[in-house]
Amino acid sequence: MSALKTSALRLIKPFAIRDYALLASALVFSTFAAGMWSVAMVYQVRRLDGGPVELSMVATANAVGLLCFVLFGGIMADRHSCRRIVLLVETFSFALMSITAILAISGALELWHLMVAGFFMGAASAFFYPSYSALLPKMLPSDQLLAANGLEGTVRPVVHTALGPMAAGFLVAALSPAHAIIGVALVHFSALLMLRRIPNRDAYNAAAVADGEAKPGIVRQLREGVGYTVRTRWLLWTLLFSVISVFTFIGPFEVLLPFIVSDNLHGDAKLFSFALAFFGVGSALGSLLIASAKFPRRYLSLMTACWCLGTLPLAMVGYVDEAWMLFIILLAFGITDAVGMVIWGTLLQRRVPSRLLGRISSLDFFVSLALMPLSMAVAGPLTQVLSLQSIFVIAGLASPVFGIIAWWAGKFARDEVEHPLVDEPLPVTER
Repeated sequence: MSALKTSALRLIKPFAIRDYALLASALVFSTFAAGMWSVAMVYQVRRLDGGPVELSMVATANAVGLLCFVLFGGIMADRHSCRRIVLLVETFSFALMSITAILAISGALELWHLMVAGFFMGAASAFFYPSYSALLPKMLPSDQLLAANGLEGTVRPVVHTALGPMAAGFLVAALSPAHAIIGVALVHFSALLMLRRIPNRDAYNAAAVADGEAKPGIVRQLREGVGYTVRTRWLLWTLLFSVISVFTFIGPFEVLLPFIVSDNLHGDAKLFSFALAFFGVGSALGSLLIASAKFPRRYLSLMTACWCLGTLPLAMVGYVDEAWMLFIILLAFGITDAVGMVIWGTLLQRRVPSRLLGRISSLDFFVSLALMPLSMAVAGPLTQVLSLQSIFVIAGLASPVFGIIAWWAGKFARDEVEHPLVDEPLPVTER
């Protein structure tokens, strides 16, 4: 059998399990709806005569909802049925978008309605993704988790960044933002239909409490999750590295990249969208590449190397004078970032005890996002004291420096040798 055919079979093998195929379909629909909402929300704000400030208020409400509930969402994933949680989330999202669509169609929608909707959509994501992540290893053998996480890594840039916004843009142009919101509700309903077909199996529920034992409280469970993170060296140092890495590059990437396009390349919004498209294509390619391969033996070292080397080209962003140069940089950044992310997601599902996976996934989510708003807030004022070139040099070099520190302090090389993850199902133990 050729290597290409083997890789393709490895990529589609998880879909032979019906429950996973249904869950993956629901993920695609839910991600598609989120992509549609990102565009429908923008043009609905504009329909209400809102500007950048009003749009920022709605977007901030979404981020606040996510950050406020993500830790709680992880605890719930460890306390209750993950299947039931994702079902309830999609039911809630369908109802919320339906109400928002009715208000928009009737002309009764106001800005504060959109802020409330954005807040609760963020809160819904805070419950959905920890439960989804905790559900995967209960559905699939460990040797198929890499392919499943690769699918998620491919779906996000393709469906969330491209197809969803494209569909919403078509509906806005042909009809109105309100009709695009109706589309969001219908796609969430499609996700709900997929999830309802997943049978209620005992394996998808939280671990039962032994007779005579009281169920631990929420605070105790949160403390247990944090304690496990602090005690687990590879986990702690990867999260610390993630915090610093996100803080140093996300602000320049999100806030200052448009100025590189306009000032250095004399481009417009079209050129900027092409640049982001190359990043999205890179993310999809990276996810497919790692998903179709065997899980790497040196998984911690490869993950760290991808995140370190992937940001290095960002140091050259401030010096590009041709569009193709920027496209290559963002393509490489997308590939390496996605490879590291897929390894990381699979690593959590294979080495974190199942009873803790919801909490650890939510802690990862929270830590990764906690400094993102601060990074974006600092990036603009920083241009008053540093040039764009200097800022992107710092963004490109910070991750490799702190990545090497994390690799050494976390003893990644020794840890991955002592805890090999071979491509056969293994029982999950606390290690």
